[in-house]
Amino acid sequence: MTKKILCIAAWLLSSIVATAQSEDSSAAVKKASAPGQTADSLSSEKKLREKLLDDIQAGLDKKNTTFDSTIHRINNRVDDLDSALKTTTSVKEKAEKLLERVQVLEAREKAVEQNELDIYKANYQSAVVNLISMDREIKPLLLFNASREFFSTLNEAGNPLNYPGYKDWFEKFSQYVKDNKSNESMITISNNLLLFSGNTTSFLPVVGPISSVLFAGMSTYLNSLSKKEKALREQSEKMIALTMKVSQYGYDKGAVEHEWELITDELMNLQSLYLRNLNINLAMLKIDPAVYDENFSKESDAEKRYQYLTTIRQKASDYVEAQKAIAPKDWKEAVYNQMNQVQSLKMRFGQITFRINENIFKYSSLFNKYKADPEIGAKMTDLQNKLLGLKEIFDKAFDPLDYINSATRMYKVA
Repeated sequence: MTKKILCIAAWLLSSIVATAQSEDSSAAVKKASAPGQTADSLSSEKKLREKLLDDIQAGLDKKNTTFDSTIHRINNRVDDLDSALKTTTSVKEKAEKLLERVQVLEAREKAVEQNELDIYKANYQSAVVNLISMDREIKPLLLFNASREFFSTLNEAGNPLNYPGYKDWFEKFSQYVKDNKSNESMITISNNLLLFSGNTTSFLPVVGPISSVLFAGMSTYLNSLSKKEKALREQSEKMIALTMKVSQYGYDKGAVEHEWELITDELMNLQSLYLRNLNINLAMLKIDPAVYDENFSKESDAEKRYQYLTTIRQKASDYVEAQKAIAPKDWKEAVYNQMNQVQSLKMRFGQITFRINENIFKYSSLFNKYKADPEIGAKMTDLQNKLLGLKEIFDKAFDPLDYINSATRMYKVA
């Protein structure tokens, strides 16, 4: 499991390290209480992003107000001209009114086109800000740091050798297997599998094909004990029962952990898509990736990052305007495609955080199943406490609903 989480941690590792050290000096961004508090850093980055998006929205609202006023004035003028055309009997005056009406309608068309351009400029600015902000918002390293101890303990609970009295009993069983490996085929197989599994003094696999052979060997060992060895028989029955419980726990745990593998695959795919889209947009805006890294990814000062993103915002706006000038008929396509890609990335990350949250809940159900057991219940309670800590940190850093809802509200429609 540690390897799985390490795969998740690889996602945007370079930017994560920089963010963990950042201090926010912008008036709009609350300073983190200590370096490395990633959840607080995420909250600060969210405030920075929202301030930029609010700035974009405020600018668009101002232009929309002007547009609405212009359209209202033009429509009133068209109505006045239509009324005049109905009442006038002068051919010359009617011709003048018709000419003015055409000019006014052309002015309305230009206003509508400008409004559409303004909306596209604002939407693409929003897309670029959201895309670049993901550089610091997506931080699976937080999950990794919080969960390493949890997953280590999770695996320890599935190893019967970690339970009181088991090692001593297992040494007796192992010695019996060695002494009788040539007398019975099942014991021979048990001996070979124990040798194959490696150092059984620290770990004993009790899940998968080896478990059935192991249980058969333990049963043979139990049946070999005489009635005089009452204490050893009772100990053996208890330890075999413990082995079976731990084996079932390992099986149930494996079903939950399989989802982590799928989540890891999805995150790695998302990482690839994110980096590809980031590079595409940097190229569109003619931004050198090295300059971007220096001024954003590696920059620890929030005010400087804010100013740099403000500059990129303007580049995004200029790009849309330039595209319309270059290709009046097809200018929307490239911008629209990138807007969709960014929205899809945000939506997918929100869905992944939902899956992680659901998987954490599955672990809680797993521990509840076994925590009443007299042998392994104490470890389940300990795991449940660690899980609560993990969930608390995860919930503080990630809000799947907020992420998905913000993705659905990213853009304005003309």
